[in-house]
Amino acid sequence: MNLIVAVDKCWAIGNKGDLLIRIPNDHKFFREETTGKVVVLGRKTLETFPQGMPLKNRTNIILSSNPDYKVKDAIVVHSTEELMEELKKYNSRDIYIIGGDSVYRQMLPYCNVAHVTKIDHKYEADAYFPNLDEMEEWKVTADSDEQTYFDIPYQFLKYERVKKGE
Repeated sequence: MNLIVAVDKCWAIGNKGDLLIRIPNDHKFFREETTGKVVVLGRKTLETFPQGMPLKNRTNIILSSNPDYKVKDAIVVHSTEELMEELKKYNSRDIYIIGGDSVYRQMLPYCNVAHVTKIDHKYEADAYFPNLDEMEEWKVTADSDEQTYFDIPYQFLKYERVKKGE
């Protein structure tokens, strides 16, 4: 299973229910990675999308603890257990966890690949992703050249979970 996230230099991912910054190349990478795949997200993340609608050309699975929550054109599950049962229907390589912070934390133990856009800037933030650089089971296995958006440097990193002894 994969996850995809954009973080700042302190592993922040959001502030007041919104992204820290919108980088067109990051959005393009996100679209290329997830189109035609399964995306897993929380209700609050869905509500930040245009008109609060699921992403087009993807299977959207929304995790919400509200048993009455329903979303047109999406599958809604109400627990990690129910989510894991639903995900058995799909190839794990086609599943992308896309946020927010509580969904990332719940699902990180099940993921083997993390696509991280690392932005070399510190933002005011109230939502964070776990720092993979501090976890010995995660290693950077690919990185892009540094790019810039206006004056802000960033790069695309691929982390993979390594097995003990590697």
